Amino acid sequence: MSYSKQDIERRMEGALTSLASEFSGLRTGRASVNLLDSITVSAYGGVSPLSQVASVTVSDTRMLSVNVWDKTVVGAVDRAIRESGLGLNPIMDGQTLRIPIPALNEERRVELTKIAGKYAEAARVAVRNVRRDGMDTLKKMEKAGEINEDRARSLSEEVQKLTDAFVHRVDDMVKAKEAEIMQV
Repeated sequence: MSYSKQDIERRMEGALTSLASEFSGLRTGRASVNLLDSITVSAYGGVSPLSQVASVTVSDTRMLSVNVWDKTVVGAVDRAIRESGLGLNPIMDGQTLRIPIPALNEERRVELTKIAGKYAEAARVAVRNVRRDGMDTLKKMEKAGEINEDRARSLSEEVQKLTDAFVHRVDDMVKAKEAEIMQV
């Protein structure tokens, strides 16, 4: 059993990476290729992520283009996007689907900020779980006589400072995302 500040930092960084990934899927009224990341398509007798059957590009601030590689799957991709719950209505143009991104109304913006808040809280919980694991490791090491009480206390303070810094970064990320969503 050993304490590693780098391991704790890496795991906390993972929580922030996960949060950034979830935020990228939240619609802000602007076109983003990440908007369609969560969509899966029923094709070839199975279910595949959209990224495995098509490429997504941003043609302008309010328009996405989905270039489907196999024309036999275009209908399935269209259906998957319509049924995704994102409120998008693709326009078929051969093997390309053009997707206009509608402007968000005030009610939807408030809803999206609440979702962003839930994602942020989940990230805070993940960071605190990493802190708990680190503190438990330090207590076990102290009990086993691997480190003395003073060393355990100073390492515990180090873990707490890391936790505070990462929670602050989560707060900054959610504030920025909420501002982006509320921007008209």
